[in-house]
Amino acid sequence: MVEKISKDDPRTKHMSSDREVSLVELVEFVKGKNRWVLSTARADGRPQMSLVSGGMTTRGELAVASYPSRAKVMNAKNNSSVSVLVMGSEFNDEWVQIDGTARVYDMPEAADGLVEYFRCISGEHPDWDEYRKAMADQGKSVILIEPTRWGPVSKGGFPPSLFED
Repeated sequence: MVEKISKDDPRTKHMSSDREVSLVELVEFVKGKNRWVLSTARADGRPQMSLVSGGMTTRGELAVASYPSRAKVMNAKNNSSVSVLVMGSEFNDEWVQIDGTARVYDMPEAADGLVEYFRCISGEHPDWDEYRKAMADQGKSVILIEPTRWGPVSKGGFPPSLFED
């Protein structure tokens, strides 16, 4: 039998947790967390994962900027079922997986989505016309993801069952 760890032991700060969250709580959790892993499906069905910067728009969509030739963009065009892992600034912070349906827009249709992407990561741009031109010149794409399920918000560590009640 495993001996239980006292609740006043310093290891309690490293206790794992899982908490279910509503959509409102999910939006609050994602706000300001822009380091993500985007998972799309390759043609053979296996996952293709990309480290991306992303943000949640005011409409509750996840936004990721990229280029039309990137694997994540081509995969999302072929199979709109994607997953995003949103993590905190530290490796052992809380994180959440969000599954959703992706829509990919290339320029010029991507312009408004790229504005939303910029806003949710960096706020207002000093010259939106200049930003839109730069995105057009670079031939950018935007992936907008409608969340369909998520959670729980999780944190790794020692299982709670190791500690005294």
